[in-house]
Amino acid sequence: MNRNIILIAWLLLSSSRMVAQSVTVEAKIDSLQILIGEQAKIKLQVAMDAKQRAVFPVYPDTLVRGVDVVETAKPDTQYLNDRQRLLITQEYTVTSFDSALYYLPPMTVTVDNKAYQTKALALKVYSVPVDTLKPDQFFGQKAIMKAPFAWEDWYGLIACSLLVIPLLALLIYFIIRVRDNKPIIRKVKVEPKLPPYQMAMKEFERIKTEKIWQKGRPKDYYTELTDTIRTYIKERFGFNALEMTSSEIIDNLMEIKDKGAISDLKNLFQTADLVKFAKHDPQMNENDANLINAIEFINETKQPEEENAKPQPTEITIIEKRSLRTKVLLICGISLLSAALVGTFVYIGMQLYDLFA
Repeated sequence: MNRNIILIAWLLLSSSRMVAQSVTVEAKIDSLQILIGEQAKIKLQVAMDAKQRAVFPVYPDTLVRGVDVVETAKPDTQYLNDRQRLLITQEYTVTSFDSALYYLPPMTVTVDNKAYQTKALALKVYSVPVDTLKPDQFFGQKAIMKAPFAWEDWYGLIACSLLVIPLLALLIYFIIRVRDNKPIIRKVKVEPKLPPYQMAMKEFERIKTEKIWQKGRPKDYYTELTDTIRTYIKERFGFNALEMTSSEIIDNLMEIKDKGAISDLKNLFQTADLVKFAKHDPQMNENDANLINAIEFINETKQPEEENAKPQPTEITIIEKRSLRTKVLLICGISLLSAALVGTFVYIGMQLYDLFA
């Protein structure tokens, strides 16, 4: 009894191993009949143990004579029975250009160095039916058609062609500048300086408009007033009144002008000194009178042509030696422009080739 039980268990184990290690190979074709030039797909499937390895047949160009292999798809793998089994599918796309009945021999798959073959297949290829009674339905080979003209195809080419001209001109200019090694010449526009009379009258107008003596700042008022007169005297008579005392300015003016033109100016300087150094508080009418005296002094001592003179701006030419940095920048500019031109010409050549090839 025990021997029988052991024997049955051994047989069950052996059968389960055989099932687990069994390999099945099958080939199917999706269409047994096709027209010339049509395609059919052959599906080769292998079911085996998950630990086994399979090698599928490789067909470079033909399956058999007259049947061409168009494409070999990538194998598709599926796991079965809790990942204990594998189902691998390999698909071949075939076609034929000769009408005939083709015998497709068995396909061989090697699993763990053991060969397994499928059943043979058949493929019937039919020619296209032609009605010879109606020859007018036959057409010869069509002529080569030209693509229609479209501006969109030329936009990039035109833009690059237009870009070549300024790039080339700039490159030539940089090369000439490097070879000549000429100094850099710059022209600076200098705004004209107003004549002393006009400058002084402009300042007097500002002082009169601001009226800072009414804001309790008489010292600032007389400082601005006397500074304006000192600047005018320096520009008009040629001595540095800005660095002189009031008495020194009067003495120098006495040598140039008559005493009548300077008497009122002398009173103005005296009042200004009292305000700045003795904290004198002048009256409002005194402030206005001193401003009028300053204006009268300017009018009496101005040059006749100054009142309506309109000086023109001038240009100063500055010549500088070219620095090493400038040379390096020019050389770098030449390199970049050369690279840009080469790239532009290559792009133009490729576009022309694509348009006319």
